Amino acid sequence: MSSTTSARAPRSDAAKNRAALLDAARAELNRDPDASLDVIAAAAGLTRRAVYGHFPSRDALIAELAELGAARVAAAVDAIHDADPVLDLALVGRLVWDDVEHVRAMTRTVVRGPLREQVLSGALGPLHERIVADVRLAASTGAGRTDLDPEVVARLVEGAAFAVLDESVRSPLGRAEGRRLVVLAGLGALGLSWREAQQVLTAHAARLTEEAEA
Repeated sequence: MSSTTSARAPRSDAAKNRAALLDAARAELNRDPDASLDVIAAAAGLTRRAVYGHFPSRDALIAELAELGAARVAAAVDAIHDADPVLDLALVGRLVWDDVEHVRAMTRTVVRGPLREQVLSGALGPLHERIVADVRLAASTGAGRTDLDPEVVARLVEGAAFAVLDESVRSPLGRAEGRRLVVLAGLGALGLSWREAQQVLTAHAARLTEEAEA
């Protein structure tokens, strides 16, 4: 075996072990947000000592998961845009929910914990700016509320999504119902009545509530 081949094998094993750790951590932390490194290591088929070869602490492992998740959400949302600011906000809500609903407990831990600002101002920073732009445009066309600053309304829209995430962890909330609630809550924060929000859902059901591509 050449020296080049010998060098590649450990690097390949290290990459596989790191990926296994991240997958195990994602699953175990979603099952139990307080899952220990020992539990995560066992689920990955590794020792606790092996974990420290990749991450210096449990917090560092969670931070890595948060950054990867935020980047994934940002990419998913960036793939879809609509010129109508109300529909665009609804699509953002639908796409974010679809991307995180299978890891909702872990996501809630991140957005309600010390990593919140790091994640929201990092990979998800452009998403926040998009929400602000949608809010501002909706207000200028009479489709959204004008009594509050767009930055404030944008945070209310984001907060509405976080509230649905909280509810989805507390009670059994299916994928479709969670998607519906995220859209309705976000549009309500924008200033639409519940009837108006429901009309948006009905008019754009294929893009907002059905399993077909958005």
